Amino acid sequence: MNGHNEYEQAFSEQGFWSKLKKYAGVAGREVVEKALLLFYAFQEEKAPKWAKATIAGALGYFIVPLDAIADITPALGYADDLGVLALAIAAVATYINEDVRSKTAARMKSWFGEDPELPEPPRATGNPGGGV
Repeated sequence: MNGHNEYEQAFSEQGFWSKLKKYAGVAGREVVEKALLLFYAFQEEKAPKWAKATIAGALGYFIVPLDAIADITPALGYADDLGVLALAIAAVATYINEDVRSKTAARMKSWFGEDPELPEPPRATGNPGGGV
């Protein structure tokens, strides 16, 4: 056994940005915020391998289109993703520092603006980690 699960293997930076940009408006602010917190925590140099593996597994689950509740199901499609992301955040909370939070807040503001009631989904671009 190689120590990796299928969701951890499914995680890639390109896959993450592609899914997030395409479905941010449908997934909603809460799912997007949790996914971004985990993504930026994954980039922290001080995060140990077990934390990065936990994050990769949760983000891989988010990326994979077929999971416990299909993401194409209106309203319910991201409920399981939200649960997985929330559990991963609880597990790696120590590595979600102020830098991670500020990067997440900046991205959320650029995508959703100040008004949480009027989300505007980001538009996909050729730059996976860059601006939208």
